[in-house]
Amino acid sequence: MNTDKMHLDGKAILEKEFKNAMRGYNQEEVDEFLDLIIQDYETMSQEIERLRQENEKLKRSPSRDASRTRPHQPINQNNQVNYDVLKRLSNLEKAVFGKKYADS
Repeated sequence: MNTDKMHLDGKAILEKEFKNAMRGYNQEEVDEFLDLIIQDYETMSQEIERLRQENEKLKRSPSRDASRTRPHQPINQNNQVNYDVLKRLSNLEKAVFGKKYADS
């Protein structure tokens, strides 16, 4: 994933202000949910950076024994966590921005 193509970061989410509407959402509830999103974005950014560093380290090291360079965590588990985070984010985008945003 290329972070240069990402539109949001924790700061952008935190500073986003929405217009008040007569029959709108509970502002405190939305703020609490956005706080969770900020935490997820920051966790995801840290994980991306960690993986980039690990990738560079592995590129620099000679691969005599492939089993030695692999992390001990199962690859399937990491992929499942990434999928779950992306699925939650997609559902959140649909909830916040509506179906129109999800279709574009």
